[in-house]
Amino acid sequence: MSATGAAPAAADQKAPPPGEPVPATTAPEDARPAWLGSALQSVLAIVAALVLGGLLIALTDDRVADAAGYFFARPGDTLTAMWAAASSAYEAMFYGAVYNPEGSTFVQRVYPLTETLTVATPLVLAGLGVAVAFRAGLFNIGAQGQLLVGASLAAWVGFSWQLPAGVHLFAVILAGAAGGAVWGGIVGLLKARTGAHEVILTIMLNYIALNLVAWLLTQPAFLRPGSANPISPQVAGTAMFPPLLGDQFRLHWGFVLAVLATVFIAWLLKRSTIGFELRAVGANPRAARTAGISVTRGFVVVMLLAGALAGLAGVAQISGTERALTVGVAASFGFDAITVALLGRSRPWGTFFAGLLYGAFRAGGVTMQSMTGTNIDIVLVVQSLIVLFIALPPLLRTGQDRVRRRGGPGTPTPTTATVTEGGRA
Repeated sequence: MSATGAAPAAADQKAPPPGEPVPATTAPEDARPAWLGSALQSVLAIVAALVLGGLLIALTDDRVADAAGYFFARPGDTLTAMWAAASSAYEAMFYGAVYNPEGSTFVQRVYPLTETLTVATPLVLAGLGVAVAFRAGLFNIGAQGQLLVGASLAAWVGFSWQLPAGVHLFAVILAGAAGGAVWGGIVGLLKARTGAHEVILTIMLNYIALNLVAWLLTQPAFLRPGSANPISPQVAGTAMFPPLLGDQFRLHWGFVLAVLATVFIAWLLKRSTIGFELRAVGANPRAARTAGISVTRGFVVVMLLAGALAGLAGVAQISGTERALTVGVAASFGFDAITVALLGRSRPWGTFFAGLLYGAFRAGGVTMQSMTGTNIDIVLVVQSLIVLFIALPPLLRTGQDRVRRRGGPGTPTPTTATVTEGGRA
């Protein structure tokens, strides 16, 4: 029945005239979820970066240089030395970031993992701020400034207010989130009202925030009494995050806050009306405006949210580890958050695990340098290579699309426009 029925149907179809393009047939959809391909690309980028980083470690090792002097006589010695240099460096990094089997007590063995989680806490929070802006089509590179402003306001509430335990910490969290939200909201408002580019705005506001903190630390209200150094008074104990696993570890309840923030952003983007509108604005602002979605309001809302998340990262620094405001309280967390969001493909849980990975790099890099003498800058090289390999496939696809638009030989004409989940195609 199916064979006889298919024959007339095929006969009724007319062949296209000569010179006309053949219509594309509908291809079966890939049954794999979209996140699986992105996760695989991220894993491959990490592996490739580690391989190239290991090669760089080997090429800068003295033992490899000595063995290379007689490479043609005994090449195996050079290869063995290269493997020993790279493997020992990564082994030391593992000891400093995940688990130290040489520890004499349980605390010493698991301490590296708790350090990774501690360092990853501000990375995850600031990374979420960058990622949620990416999903709305905005390139928020102002997490550093938003973190600094949030940390400044959180520190002021922490050392100048006298409140009961619990209430004081809650006030510090709200103050840090509000400070970051205001700093990010400025960008969203200017973007929505004037069309100013968010990259330029966030770069300028980063420098303004840095100099603002430096100025505040010269004022009596922020300067520690009896000290000429630019450092604020310590926040009260009631404004500190309690230890999560006991006083023998630095890990605090700020990590739980990072987990809750990840859960909230995942729900917001996937299950809420606001999240749908933000993703629609990021995918196609013109189509979103046609559908009745306010693009200008979306820009303001997403930057308020992004700034609040970065401000929470400042709270994690003040009430979690540093306890006082300094010019360097943000370190490079705001800038590293950009790479964390890229590695996480602008997805909340992807950003969370990317933050853990970068926290492991930062925590294990110090141990790697102390145990093997490998320069800690190798960690920065590996992080940069990860970003490069993450960005490489989209760049190649962009080049292929340009070739197709120019009508290159043998290139099919695209029939539909593709939209990436993280922003404009």
